[in-house]
Amino acid sequence: MKQMQGLDAAFVAFEQPNAPIHIGSIAIYDPSTAPGGFVRFKDILSFIRGRLYLAKSLRQRMVKVPFNIDYPYWIEDPNFDLEYHVRHAALPKPGDWRQLCILTARTFARPLDLTRPPWELLVVEGLDNVDGAPKGSYAILSKVHHAAIDGVSGVDLMKALHTATPEVDPIRQPDPWKPERMPSQLGMFARGYVRGFTNPLRQAQVAVQSLPGAVHVVKGAIKGDFDLASTLKTPRTRFNGKVSAHRVVDGKSFALADVKDMRALADGATVNDVMLSIVGGAMRAYLNEKGELPEETLAAMAPISVRAENEKNMMGNQVSAMRAPLGTHMDGAAERLAYVREETQKSKAMTNALGARQMAEMSKLSPALYMGLGARLYSQFGLANRIRPMFNTVVTNVPGPPSPIFSTGARLVNIYGNLCLLDGVGLGHVVQSYTDKITVTATACRDAMPDPARYAECLQESFDAHLVALGRAAAPTRPATKPRVRNAVARNGGVGGTHATM
Repeated sequence: MKQMQGLDAAFVAFEQPNAPIHIGSIAIYDPSTAPGGFVRFKDILSFIRGRLYLAKSLRQRMVKVPFNIDYPYWIEDPNFDLEYHVRHAALPKPGDWRQLCILTARTFARPLDLTRPPWELLVVEGLDNVDGAPKGSYAILSKVHHAAIDGVSGVDLMKALHTATPEVDPIRQPDPWKPERMPSQLGMFARGYVRGFTNPLRQAQVAVQSLPGAVHVVKGAIKGDFDLASTLKTPRTRFNGKVSAHRVVDGKSFALADVKDMRALADGATVNDVMLSIVGGAMRAYLNEKGELPEETLAAMAPISVRAENEKNMMGNQVSAMRAPLGTHMDGAAERLAYVREETQKSKAMTNALGARQMAEMSKLSPALYMGLGARLYSQFGLANRIRPMFNTVVTNVPGPPSPIFSTGARLVNIYGNLCLLDGVGLGHVVQSYTDKITVTATACRDAMPDPARYAECLQESFDAHLVALGRAAAPTRPATKPRVRNAVARNGGVGGTHATM
């Protein structure tokens, strides 16, 4: 039995009926590379069962302390049932991308059962008309609670469930796994009660360790090196209110080589800067069409991994974050990228001054009881509709393997990430690289984005605008997007439009 860290416990506390806190992906496979040229559902079950020992988190469930007086624990689930976690479905004809996105959104909107290991896989066959995927391909939709996993440990989990070649080798290593007995509620309450007296000492230690970084940030703000005031100027958009329980999903796949070449548009730009600029261009176009484009730049929260080498294959989150302005007040792609590059450098400097690792450790300062209570009050009173946001969206970058990988002998064709949403954060983006491709996937509240296919087009148009700036494509014939006057709905933080059919 192992107790959760502060950030992991926070993700459990943040779980609300309208905002389940799980992340996941859409992984598309070509079964023609498997032995015999096909893959059966029972083959997938057998493959995963034989590799469970490579991913410890798959058989661990959370156990909450009575009255939430302390952080929850992880135990080896004595009732683990693989067939509960791995399920099977099929798309109706024509089996296209839109149908896959709708199924993903519906699946992703449903909370996980937190009395079991918090993950599910849905095998979806019938992908006969998805661009870039051969006819007869299948997908695996994954859902994993954020308390158990972050982006980097998610890559480790992906490696555990894949092989480097199509050949499926027989398992030669014995499985050392042993289930644990469920702890008694009385014993957990007593343990939490005792820890309640010692927690202030641990919290004081973390606070003292954080002081040098805080002093550096204050000094930097006084000198003008860091613009702390900008976080107080983040405009409100349709994505920054209370979220509904419904989700929409869509995304685009680009050539990784093109994105790497786009770095030349701004001195020192990185692939991450380019993708932030592309997202900024898409949000600018989408909100402008709604008449809701703010004059001030929008900003993203960009997670930063602080996971050490010796912490790989461990459960939980080792992440910090930085604020990344998206340059949505600029129409030109090259101009926006240069702005994003400059601002991300400032944000990285502030994160380094405070200490990314120390920022992650500061999550341990929150008492367990107050985290859950605070999350419930924030949701029930709709505070997201009243409090000015610190950022407008999330953009997380997950590096994938540079070479093809296989599962049950089937080649992974492409992968798209999915992100959890919170009240105040109704739009999230996952940037995922794999071999020679890079995808960006938007997960959004259906009320805030009733037309996800249009937003996907905005992502494509923003990518194309960067190609034009690079001289790789002709400029579009339509005029540049001039900011329109924000309408009253946008100023009041509401949303417009009708619901998409789901």
